[in-house]
Amino acid sequence: MKPLYDGPPDGLPERLGRPGAFPFTRGIYPQMYSAGRLWTMRQYAGFGTAEESNQRYRYLLEQGVAGLSVAFDLPTQLGLDPDDPLAAGEVGRVGVSIATVEDMRRLFDGIPLEQVTTSMTINAPAMMLLALYQLVGEEQGVAADRLGGTVQNDILKEYVARGTYIYPARPSMRLVTDVFAYCAEQLPNFNTISISGYHIREAGATAAQEIAFTLANARAYVRAALEAGLEVDAFGPRLSFFFACHSQLFEEVAKFRAARRMWARIMRQEFGATEPKALMLRFHTQTGGSTLTAQQPDNNVVRTAYQALAAVLGGTQSLHTNALDEALGLPTPSSARLALRTQQILAHETGVPESIDPLGGSYYVERLTDALEAEAGALMQRVEDLGGAVKAIEAGYVQREIEESAYRYQREVEEGGRVVVGINRFVGEGDDEAVPVQRIDPELQQRRAAEVRTFRERRDGAAASAALDVLAAAAGSDANLFPVVLDAFRARATLGEIAGVLRRAWGEYR
Repeated sequence: MKPLYDGPPDGLPERLGRPGAFPFTRGIYPQMYSAGRLWTMRQYAGFGTAEESNQRYRYLLEQGVAGLSVAFDLPTQLGLDPDDPLAAGEVGRVGVSIATVEDMRRLFDGIPLEQVTTSMTINAPAMMLLALYQLVGEEQGVAADRLGGTVQNDILKEYVARGTYIYPARPSMRLVTDVFAYCAEQLPNFNTISISGYHIREAGATAAQEIAFTLANARAYVRAALEAGLEVDAFGPRLSFFFACHSQLFEEVAKFRAARRMWARIMRQEFGATEPKALMLRFHTQTGGSTLTAQQPDNNVVRTAYQALAAVLGGTQSLHTNALDEALGLPTPSSARLALRTQQILAHETGVPESIDPLGGSYYVERLTDALEAEAGALMQRVEDLGGAVKAIEAGYVQREIEESAYRYQREVEEGGRVVVGINRFVGEGDDEAVPVQRIDPELQQRRAAEVRTFRERRDGAAASAALDVLAAAAGSDANLFPVVLDAFRARATLGEIAGVLRRAWGEYR
């Protein structure tokens, strides 16, 4: 057996290329997983308090995860402190509640940040949470240039698919590019954005739409960075992507191959990138949450396993596998462990990682790859005709496309044209058997509100107010805001206070 098969002696068509070589259709690294370096197994987790989430992270590390992935609650994602009236009912519910440097310190207590990489699913206040992470690294004695991980920082998809935006699009884009510029100098090992197709797909997009709208957003970020005076070969290598993986196995494999090829060409031909790493579409994959069912939840283990297989066959760099109970609530420790074991069995018992791009050269997969590239390319051109991603979003085009696809899919399910096992076919007795569900303490919000009030009472209020005044002035200038935000947290300002200063300066998106 060989790690790479190229087909007939004259080789595969030139446009297909080889693994690790432009246009990266077959993978971004020459050996991919065959040299023994597997994808990063990164399980998304976070709920309740920083202490509770810290316990889950320690548990997952003991079970074999190679990287952490932080879920923040909705108030944190919206830049609200837990005592804000708008946070009522949501504190700690779908992620961990973080408002202060003390919270972030407790979140990573006993976890050596120089030894793990951390992904943070945070967007509108991405700069703020990354600043807190840097401060905790400093407290641990870890220099900023030794911190590694990814901050999602993808605001455009929030307007079309996810909804956790704060500010209008243009000042939000400034926050994104300020992170690019700051990290290029201070946090060179951090991926400064994870351009997300996952949420676009989960909102109802097709595979082709997921490629098209994700790459259209990526193109907008590159243009914004260039306009801010950054060099494409400097920030390009730190761009990363995040895709969903649904159950159409061969289509999903082809989707990843097409996206790599398209991005490599965009970066080289449109933006003039010459640094090889700036041409590579590096991506994290999460199995499809929207494909999971509350009915017959054990079936979700099977769905997730096939989706994980497709992601690995498609050449993902890291992977999260969903737990069987996620249609009902946050994963329990046992369901999270089983989700991780799904990856470990795939990695160590199936032999799949031993071959590089094992489906490459298949008549079917290559045809699917070409078809997806063509369809996605046409959609991207439509976005360009509307003036680019920001204008297309402002015009409602992207939202309408996704909504129409979601509607078509739901009609197919309800009319029986699309089979979902346990929903519209193979429905039987015992489908709604109860499974254990992770519970959040209903008293959590009161405790967290009291904690943040105590934090404010104990600090030097004058120093915090002065730091916030400096931020307000900087918001109206062209200065990079990251160092100013960092100083505000050093002065013990809270997340809600910092986000609030920018709300008053820029307004809110409606």
